[in-house]
Amino acid sequence: MKYLREVVRYGYAPFMMLGLTAAAYWVVSDLVVARGNNWAYLFLIPLLAVAYATSFAAEKIAPFFADWNDHQGHGDTGANTAHVLIYELQSINGVLLIPLICWLFPFQGVWPTHWPMWSQVLIAFLVADFAFMMMHYLSHRYAPLWRLHAVHHGVGRLYGYNGVIRHPLHQIIDMIIGNMPLVIMGMPVPVAVVLGFVISVTLMVQHSNVDSRLGPLQGHLSIGRLHHMHHVNWGTEGDCNFGLFLTIWDKMLGTFSDKPKREITSKDMGVDELPNFPKSYVEQLMLPYFYEPGKGEPERYKKLAAKTAAQEAREQIFHAAE
Repeated sequence: MKYLREVVRYGYAPFMMLGLTAAAYWVVSDLVVARGNNWAYLFLIPLLAVAYATSFAAEKIAPFFADWNDHQGHGDTGANTAHVLIYELQSINGVLLIPLICWLFPFQGVWPTHWPMWSQVLIAFLVADFAFMMMHYLSHRYAPLWRLHAVHHGVGRLYGYNGVIRHPLHQIIDMIIGNMPLVIMGMPVPVAVVLGFVISVTLMVQHSNVDSRLGPLQGHLSIGRLHHMHHVNWGTEGDCNFGLFLTIWDKMLGTFSDKPKREITSKDMGVDELPNFPKSYVEQLMLPYFYEPGKGEPERYKKLAAKTAAQEAREQIFHAAE
């Protein structure tokens, strides 16, 4: 088991970021672009399922915190499933809108379509990584954006399945800031599809409850402990390490941090003003309308927490009576 744990620690991130990305690239570049089989895009669905399955398995073998694997105890699986479905559906809709955007903005003279497709994907990812990082930074600086982004930060644990948690409106803003410039410059649909897959897997790896070992890349990739520091509920101490994948943007902006002021525990995730972050997907969608940054926890969530606690007490009494 110790050997397997080490294999997962060193092999998980490369398998996800390089192995599955290479598989997705082959599907799009060979089956779709080279052979003209547009239906082959559907093969990305099982590849994404493999990514989630790998994440769950790796988290069992080499977790940061074992209690983060208690899915029943956390009671958030239903909401997280809804987030995954909505996130991926909106990503698909974004790709489907590319022809319309190209029609509205016919300026197509910048994108290097004559370059090899792998280089186009690399450029797209680097540009998107920077754009998403800046949008992330602004979402921590301006209250209207933070109210939306708090839906992502309210979670009490990090694992692969909740990496894509976003308020749908915030995701739309992310897509406009991160992807719209690329599309306007002429990024082809196949490149956009691979980019979307890579971003989904990146978010999965970034939030995975896997004690990954990155070797010489430690400190250069915003994965694991570096991202845990970003999610701590220690007031503004989490305003660091905003990068989606690379840390170079944070280092340039002066927001990079690789050493927490104290040891991070499994109880340190979340938003300090939202100790009773709702578990319901619908309640999470409504959170930006009730939560006002700087004014403490909304009464709505205090009442929901009290109601839940009372229900649990009644259930314990009922089971004890049996």
